[in-house]
Amino acid sequence: MKYLIVGLGNIGNEYQDTRHNIGFKVLDAFAKASNAVFTTQRYGDVATTRVKNKVLTLLKPSTFMNLSGEAVDYWMKKEKIPIENILIIVDDLALPFGAIRIKGKGSDAGHNGLKNIALLLKTESYARLRFGIGNDFPRGMQIEYVLGHFTPEQNETMQQRLDIACDAIKTFCLSGLNFTMNNYNNK
Repeated sequence: MKYLIVGLGNIGNEYQDTRHNIGFKVLDAFAKASNAVFTTQRYGDVATTRVKNKVLTLLKPSTFMNLSGEAVDYWMKKEKIPIENILIIVDDLALPFGAIRIKGKGSDAGHNGLKNIALLLKTESYARLRFGIGNDFPRGMQIEYVLGHFTPEQNETMQQRLDIACDAIKTFCLSGLNFTMNNYNNK
């Protein structure tokens, strides 16, 4: 059985390690733990790994956040992966740093990457793992905050939070969406 695991972010050194790129950071941690290596291919950096009998295509789109749907649509069709086997990893301002929420469908909540994915897939019924980045910013400074770097305190616990997100990805592939939501939401 095949799965498409997509971490959202923006390409380029100026965006590396920013809050908005937590999707890339989670996938990098997952690939490292799986000894998978990303190669640059059409619409993004792609790696393949296995979790037991499941084949996972890991995708970090190179289309920039606002056009993420192009990469998701392409790789979903290329690998013939059904929508129920797609998991999108995205940053979430509404959650405290490191909190994880997994949902099987929902609105884009103002996230342009999710908005574009829903537009091109013609549905909002795809699984997403929302990784909390907090919202500790002054009024009117949301863009600067999202495109800013994590604090030293957040970086101290980052690996632990990444490990939990990686475990949630494995659980999604092995045990399904409902089991994953029950065991990882609010963790």
